Amino acid sequence: MRIHNSLSRELETFKSIEPGHVRMYVCGMTIYDLCHIGHARMMMAFDVVYRWLRASGWRVTYVRNITDIDDKIIRRAVERGITIRQLTDEMIDAMHRDIGALGIERPTHEPRATEYIPQMLSMISTLESKGLAYRSGNGDVNYAVRRFEGYGKLSGKSLDQLRAGERVAVADGKEDPLDFVLWKSAKPQEPDDAKYDSPYGPGRPGWHIECSAMSCALLGETFDIHGGGLDLQFPHHENEIAQSEGALGHSWVPTWMHNGFLNVDNEKMSKSLGNFFTIRDVLKSYDGETVRFFMLRVQYRSPFNFSDAGLDDARSSLTRLYTALDGVAVDDASEIDWTHPAAARFKAAMDDDFNTPIAVSVLFDLAGEVNRNKDAGTAGLLKRLGAVLGVLQQSPRTFLQGDTGGLDEAHIQQQIGERQAAKAARNFAEADRIRLALAAQGITLKDTPQGTTWVKA
Repeated sequence: MRIHNSLSRELETFKSIEPGHVRMYVCGMTIYDLCHIGHARMMMAFDVVYRWLRASGWRVTYVRNITDIDDKIIRRAVERGITIRQLTDEMIDAMHRDIGALGIERPTHEPRATEYIPQMLSMISTLESKGLAYRSGNGDVNYAVRRFEGYGKLSGKSLDQLRAGERVAVADGKEDPLDFVLWKSAKPQEPDDAKYDSPYGPGRPGWHIECSAMSCALLGETFDIHGGGLDLQFPHHENEIAQSEGALGHSWVPTWMHNGFLNVDNEKMSKSLGNFFTIRDVLKSYDGETVRFFMLRVQYRSPFNFSDAGLDDARSSLTRLYTALDGVAVDDASEIDWTHPAAARFKAAMDDDFNTPIAVSVLFDLAGEVNRNKDAGTAGLLKRLGAVLGVLQQSPRTFLQGDTGGLDEAHIQQQIGERQAAKAARNFAEADRIRLALAAQGITLKDTPQGTTWVKA
């Protein structure tokens, strides 16, 4: 298996630190509102990684955190007149429902930042004792970036380049504009549930220290893969490396993965542009499996363009796969024979930096074979390879008939019966009228040797 490592900027053969066990940390949500499709893109990317690692025989410990204390969270809770915990509990439940509809599996651990304050304070104390952190006059504790040798190795940014690009003056007691906060001193106007006790006075952790502390607590002082969106590469992940390696005194994570940016109709998603969509918005018009399949058709590192046209095409393509499985006996053997030529091509694609577009093309090749030979074994392989990607697990009838828009299924069956009676009486005009009337309502009839079935157009 080869993975593109953002740290080396190269494709590398992956080998886990502990034989047979992969430990992976992915930066999750700051949970103050409903998740949007950009969040879905990130979680989908690493859901695929999680699934393929397990399908390849590894035991995987997957940690995806939740940031549940943050300026935006505090502000939203105050605006709504509820506690921070009430807000974050509500938004976490909503996230689980929305990404569950996309078939995104729960990670092994989903830590909340507020549950790991002691570990964060311990790491801050270690950094201070090593001279890598300092207390400011305003009560904050900051990380001294220039005291860490090697800062910028993930993003490829040198300190001189960063200094040349500075647009902000030294403020809030920082010794250098590049320094970042490890512990934020509480402000008088902030609610009590935003304040935690510490040796530095009441306050709350900075964003970057949260991930370092949670990952080390759950995965150890070194682990295999750290991932997240490309937007987090700098400064968040760069700062994580600086504080983690500074505190631990050794290299931290060997493999870094970043998924590509998401655009909407070829423009950056933005509320000001009116092209901002939550997952819940999209699910009002498209089923979760279609959204998932749409995302699978783009390799995780590539830019992803979200559009209704793309979703419509994904729905049509997924319909082709389910149509191939419809009415064919499926071999329910539980294991995939990876020596089968199609399975071998699928595996080669997934082992090549999780190349899902090529893997999906193998599904279409198999569907073509099923259409030609109606073979139970080929249909079974199609379904099992689909399961690796989290698709094709519904009954074909359920997917193909879908949402009838309020049209009663019993009424559809009655119309099919009346059409069959009209054909038997050689009243072909009436039979055609019924077929066209159903088509106008989005129902397509399919005549087979076994009888007439229907699908949602």
